[in-house]
Amino acid sequence: MISERMKPLVENNSAIRTMFEEGKRMAAIYGAENVYDFSLGNPNVPAPPEVKQAVLDVLAEEPSTFVHGYMNNAGFEDVREAIAGSLNKRFHTSFHQNNVLMTVGAASGMNVILKTLLNPGDQVIVFAPYFLEYNAYIRNYDGQIVTVPPNTRDFQPDLKEFEKRITEKTKAVIINTPNNPTGVVYSEETLKSIGDILERKQKEYHSTMVLISDEPYRELAYDGVQVPYVTKYYDNTVVCYSYSKSLSLPGERIGYLVIPDELEDSSRVFGAASIANRVLGCVNAPSLMQRVIRRCLDAAVNVEAYDKNRNLLYQGLTACGFSCIRPQGAFYLFVKSPQEDERQFCEACKKHNILVVPGSSFACPGYVRISYCVSYEQIERSLPAFKKVAQEYGLTE
Repeated sequence: MISERMKPLVENNSAIRTMFEEGKRMAAIYGAENVYDFSLGNPNVPAPPEVKQAVLDVLAEEPSTFVHGYMNNAGFEDVREAIAGSLNKRFHTSFHQNNVLMTVGAASGMNVILKTLLNPGDQVIVFAPYFLEYNAYIRNYDGQIVTVPPNTRDFQPDLKEFEKRITEKTKAVIINTPNNPTGVVYSEETLKSIGDILERKQKEYHSTMVLISDEPYRELAYDGVQVPYVTKYYDNTVVCYSYSKSLSLPGERIGYLVIPDELEDSSRVFGAASIANRVLGCVNAPSLMQRVIRRCLDAAVNVEAYDKNRNLLYQGLTACGFSCIRPQGAFYLFVKSPQEDERQFCEACKKHNILVVPGSSFACPGYVRISYCVSYEQIERSLPAFKKVAQEYGLTE
């Protein structure tokens, strides 16, 4: 009954979601406090109080037909203008409302821009490790995925391998910084180099190549690390943003695309993306949440709580003998598996009620992702279990 296109998606359902469901099953058996579920990037830090107040204020102060009714497919003009102004203030850009298109989160935004850009057979380059849902998004529009292998030394993109993979069929390149699953922030040098390579290749192939920057973790950075704003380094850039992590609103599905004037044929791309927003079935981003975001542009989650979790988990795991780079952003540790098949390592962890996600789910086998957007107390309780796993592998006495 189901379509041929859907069959492989059903058969290869997200390992992250599968592990999340397994965590709920185990919690019912052993008790939630005895299961250490590090599978899903589901923020446990509460949304800022400004968000709740904004919801109440919008419902009390703005007309119901305005709050809950249709609007331009690109979103409310005043919301888009406010977001543009906020970005200009923070990053010294010069955006306006017709550079900002409201979307149903970053995932929908990614689908909108890929539908807008891709012809069948167009190639989209991704850097491993990466969020594997990109594969499905690209295939939705008959694009071809081209993967740059991981640079496991520091997980900055391997630029030599990147350049080798650009062809006359390359239409887009997706980057994600701060990165899921590594927590790495791409340096300004890296971004400049990516832009320079794409400029050269555009001239070589007489084509347009769009850099798509997926940025749901932009606000989650530590130790004073700055996350460069990508539009400064390459004109043909589109930004996908979500408030899922920055305001702890993953279930509300609200975000936006930035389509700068500098992008080739920018106004037509913006118009096409607005139509793509409609025909994909989203029609428009949720109206109530657009009105709420308009009032919460300066709000922020408690990043210090994630930083505290990061330090405890990183120090605890490395003390046990596990190896990983110290993340600069997001809320993930990407840990080297002590055995070649990291899926077997995940199974060994599960025997101690620890749930982690195999790196093969991010096109980078040999590692596991551990999500630390959980309670500090859960991390504290889990460390003895991690130590037992480490002992089984001879990492610690």
